[in-house]
Amino acid sequence: MSPLDEVEEAVSAAFREEWAQIVATLIRVTGDWDLAEECAQDAFAQALERWRRDGVPRRPGAWLTTTARNRALDVLRREAAGAAKLREAAMARDEGPYDPDHDGDDSGVADDRLRLIFTCCHPALPVEARVALTLRTLAGLTTPELARAFLVPEATMAQRLVRAKRKIRNAGIPYRVPPAHLLPERTTGVLGVLYLLFNEGYTASGGTDLIRAGLCAEAVRLARLLARLMPDEPEVTGLLALLLLHDARRETRVDAAGDLVTLEDQDRTAWDRAEIDEGVALLAGALRRGRPGPYQIQAAVAACHATAATAADTDWADIAGLYGELQRFVPSAVVRLNRAVAVGMAEGAEAGLALVAELEAEGELAGYHLLPATRADLLRRAGRLGEAAEAYGRALESVENAAERRFLEKRLAQCRSM
Repeated sequence: MSPLDEVEEAVSAAFREEWAQIVATLIRVTGDWDLAEECAQDAFAQALERWRRDGVPRRPGAWLTTTARNRALDVLRREAAGAAKLREAAMARDEGPYDPDHDGDDSGVADDRLRLIFTCCHPALPVEARVALTLRTLAGLTTPELARAFLVPEATMAQRLVRAKRKIRNAGIPYRVPPAHLLPERTTGVLGVLYLLFNEGYTASGGTDLIRAGLCAEAVRLARLLARLMPDEPEVTGLLALLLLHDARRETRVDAAGDLVTLEDQDRTAWDRAEIDEGVALLAGALRRGRPGPYQIQAAVAACHATAATAADTDWADIAGLYGELQRFVPSAVVRLNRAVAVGMAEGAEAGLALVAELEAEGELAGYHLLPATRADLLRRAGRLGEAAEAYGRALESVENAAERRFLEKRLAQCRSM
């Protein structure tokens, strides 16, 4: 690898690992969301230039944070309207490490990223805006990536982000974890954000790599923090269990070449048994509280997969039933698609295809590559290879991730050669 390539790789790695912390810190210091993102982006751009000249610093995150914060302070100095913010920023800078007791945050949680999530998930914001804004600021997803994740036009997503930031600014929404008696009203939004954050790491919406391990680890870390903050909420525990059960399989989802490995072909002996055992125990504790919810149900599905000794031992009938129960809580087309897969495995491919056909007729998942990909897989299992090849071709028209694309192309070639 050339020195230039090494610097680009170092900057890319720093973006994956440090973006969330840098932006969250700048938002805390300046109170300005757009300025925080702009200065963070500028710091990464400067890193490409300066690290090539001076070498990669020993602590890339600290270098980037300092550069971004200095840039933000320079901007505020030049703006007369930023005088008050400048005084606050200087105080924050001079006081050293952030102390939650000094800004009215009585939660006792000093983690900037968790505070950011709770700010984004204020009940004054629409649910879609809460999730999108957090993924933008915490995960660094671009507007096009968010638009694909939410299945909406790019312009719609851009407006959603602008309105959310304006609402936070105009309403004076505080940047903090709320006191204990206000936590429940934001729980649903926060859980949704953490789950989508993990999913973006587990199956990246775009790019060359299927997995962004840093995002998975960050989601698990924040879920642990939240579980400690809200130990009596079974859905919080259920989400942590769900993330652990999925994360236990993460390392086996791609091969040495970075290509996707399906669940049935993964090396189960390489799954993280400690994470599986912890996830199963957490789920059991949550279910004992007698207040089931969507994350507990999804964790139960994940547990069915994680505890099956072989792919053939998977209780697909149980999983189909769990997805049917999940539909009561989350009546979405994506849940129905997952149930179609489970039904196809439990009752035969034709039964699953009938459910997929219903979803295709409704059109809600138009442009979602997993709909034709699911149809293709069921057709392949049914031996209808010509139709399967056609469906794989349709899936390839809308897939964005390079690893998923290679997998679909491989399946398409197999169907055409048989």
